[in-house]
Amino acid sequence: MKDRPDQTEPLPVPVVDSHCHLDVTDRHLGDSLDPDQALALAHAAGITRVVQVGCDVPSSQWAANLADRRPDVIAAVALHPNEAPRLVERGGQAALEEALVQIETLAQRDGVRAVGETGLDYYRTRDRQAQEIQHESFRRHIDVAKRFDRTLVIHDRDAHEDILRILDEEKAPERVVFHCFSGDATMAAHCADRGWWCSFAGVVTYKNAEDLRDALRVLPRESILVETDAPYLTPVPHRGKVNASYLIPHTVRAMAEIRDVAVEELCHDLWDNSQRAFGEW
Repeated sequence: MKDRPDQTEPLPVPVVDSHCHLDVTDRHLGDSLDPDQALALAHAAGITRVVQVGCDVPSSQWAANLADRRPDVIAAVALHPNEAPRLVERGGQAALEEALVQIETLAQRDGVRAVGETGLDYYRTRDRQAQEIQHESFRRHIDVAKRFDRTLVIHDRDAHEDILRILDEEKAPERVVFHCFSGDATMAAHCADRGWWCSFAGVVTYKNAEDLRDALRVLPRESILVETDAPYLTPVPHRGKVNASYLIPHTVRAMAEIRDVAVEELCHDLWDNSQRAFGEW
């Protein structure tokens, strides 16, 4: 495997990778691991559960099937916010509607615990009409999460204000996770006040992420999750290489240092929070 970081020192207490994409191979970073190989390495590093996340209908189907096969995996299904306008561009409103119906069907499967990643992405989608399509898709996903009692997993990139507004307008589901949290301390406090979880990826280890570290510092211990978003967002010291769940110990140890707590204590919190956010498995 080219550019494959070495195995890490295992964590003292198991944790959950709350967001990964085991189906994605990124040739720009290096060769991603076979899913079973990735999960074996993760277990060896103390990551004994993962949330496999869909971004379109095929990847959501893949996630649900993997959750059926692996007791250490649960699935999240959704249309990524950038996928919604692409569907309309390719096949009109009917294509988006058909995809949303398929996501709703998948959301009812036993191994699917979450609807996500859904939300808004203004970094890649700047056209206002396309953003309105994202809004529609996001609202529909919120509805599905509420009707089937699924956790809502949010992708929020450069869209904090509209994300929070729509959650208020639609009345957020009981359980909400901000995947790869990208807000500041003020937004973190807002999320904590509403009982939502903020999940931190390897970005929190980057030099230019001081606002993110400030957000991590102010959160109560019950509001924090950890993730890889593998194969992306690899933590220091392996930034720029392909990410995988077995590299989470780097992020967890950095988070413990930022919060000035023992690694073991943080691991316990991360495990307990994941079980509350997604249900025990």
